Amino acid sequence: MKVSKILVSQPRPAVIEKSPFHEFSDKHGLIVDYKPLIRVVGVSLKEFRAQRTEILEHSTMIFSSRTTIDSFFRICEEARITVPETMKYICSTEAVALYLQKYIVYRKRKISFADGTFNSLLELIVKHKDEKFILALTEPFKPELPEALSKLKLKVTPVVFARTVAADMSDCKPEEYDIVALYSPSDVKALCENFDVDKLPVVATFGEATLRAAIDAGLRVKASAPSPEAPSMVKALDIYCRKVEEGLAVEDAEIKADSDKEEFIRAQQSKLQKKTRTRVRKVQE
Repeated sequence: MKVSKILVSQPRPAVIEKSPFHEFSDKHGLIVDYKPLIRVVGVSLKEFRAQRTEILEHSTMIFSSRTTIDSFFRICEEARITVPETMKYICSTEAVALYLQKYIVYRKRKISFADGTFNSLLELIVKHKDEKFILALTEPFKPELPEALSKLKLKVTPVVFARTVAADMSDCKPEEYDIVALYSPSDVKALCENFDVDKLPVVATFGEATLRAAIDAGLRVKASAPSPEAPSMVKALDIYCRKVEEGLAVEDAEIKADSDKEEFIRAQQSKLQKKTRTRVRKVQE
């Protein structure tokens, strides 16, 4: 028994030979097809105004995607808001930060970026604790970052700048595949809303939120990333395919409690409290 066809819920790579799935498909002698199950669209000016947020009352934007950057600057243009040169930007990755060059002059003192992890982004935001932030979100979004920032009592306004909607799936037949690779809870939602869950094949998921959504939806998750043994989706699928080829039983993936994030948030809280006490002592002296 072997896996012969995999559906990946991502756009087809521009250069297929450079995709990690290319070597993977050659290794296992299987077919990899690409089909985005969702698309992200910016909110309208009316939708933005309904959130009652004054951009110019904030000093720093927090971005995690190119779509929210596009939406932010489009809304500013439509609302005739001139973004001040003093505005600062915090981005989840360097790639997102570099995308800002489409709209502003890239200056290191104005733009900072994390390494793509939750802890790195949170720590970077804490370093700028005296700023007034707008956290640019794509709906639906993971609540963990807004909740963590709330616990740290920072001046943060969460604002939805984009929404995820289902793509046209009239030409999609997931039942023809051995496994479907899903990258977000929105992928899970789109798949389950358009097809009979009982007739869907097993799935692979990326990220804890996606894994949780898939399990809650009743999908059978046979591969999950990231993890110590599978840092990427390709590696998780590679392990799954190898086990199937060897005739080994593959257990359903389970959600594991992540205590590291809570410990990290508590550490940041303690750090902020120490800085506040030090500042108070200096004022009293």
